[in-house]
Amino acid sequence: MLAEPTETFDLALLADAAARLKGVAHRTPLLSSRLLDEHCGGRVLVKAESLQRSGSFKFRGAYYAVAAQLAAARERGVVTGSSGNHGGALALAAKLLGVRALVVMPTDAADVKVAAVRGYGAEVVQVGRSSTERLAYAAERAKADGFLEIPPSDHPLIIAGQSTCAAEILRETPIDAVVSPCGGGGLFAGSTTAAVADGRGCESWGVETESANDTWLSFQAKKRIRIALPDTVADGIRTVEPGVHTFAVNLRHAAGVALVSEQDVKDAMRFLFSRFKLVAEPTGAVALAAVLAGKVPTKGRTVAVILSGGNVDPAAYARLIAS
Repeated sequence: MLAEPTETFDLALLADAAARLKGVAHRTPLLSSRLLDEHCGGRVLVKAESLQRSGSFKFRGAYYAVAAQLAAARERGVVTGSSGNHGGALALAAKLLGVRALVVMPTDAADVKVAAVRGYGAEVVQVGRSSTERLAYAAERAKADGFLEIPPSDHPLIIAGQSTCAAEILRETPIDAVVSPCGGGGLFAGSTTAAVADGRGCESWGVETESANDTWLSFQAKKRIRIALPDTVADGIRTVEPGVHTFAVNLRHAAGVALVSEQDVKDAMRFLFSRFKLVAEPTGAVALAAVLAGKVPTKGRTVAVILSGGNVDPAAYARLIAS
């Protein structure tokens, strides 16, 4: 059962997450490009979480959520619903910690992501296309079989684990803003909490594609808005409603949400490949897309964008960066 939603957060939880992940999660590099800085009129840093264990930032939250409940996880096993990256991260975390894992994935999940989850030793069941369908099935299995649920984003432990990504940036260099992709909002809320905890006035921005705009609409309405299943190349943000916990944190503390086009995402993927020699899945590129498209203020500022993941089918990737 989740705790009641709150717009505040526990600083001790953030510290515990950092301590448990030290030496387990990779400290991913923070990269720069002269051309990118010139284009944006400021200093732009790319946090390459595509080089994180399991290929995305999701490892941070998944590992911490299991490690913080290890006795229960080992006794009951863990279950989650995931479009791919959280599933892979949870599968790896479970393998490292000696825990059985079941991952509920969409029927149209990328083959590379399904293979990764199974490769880490987790059981995979494919159900529906929406996050609502797979999370509902995961909840059913938790109730029927006693699994411990590890949500992909909407839980204080997940938010605390994801906060370590932005916290690493802030320990390395002062920044004016951190920009994150926003699906369920775990990384966005984690970045927001890290920025507030840092106390130096760093802004936190979330980014969605124009069709996957549930958090953007929710910010305008100041309440959670539900949308139809979005059709977007960024499969990691095909959510229909922001999380209860994540939205409460972000609405209170974040600077805002930016929207980018599908072409903006492809352009950012191509830029990351050509200038940084980094492979980004579409969702992983949306934060940079917002900066390149001028959707987040960068002139005269230092801004960090999180390249959240690089788990993408090679053939699909080739088509996307060529289009």
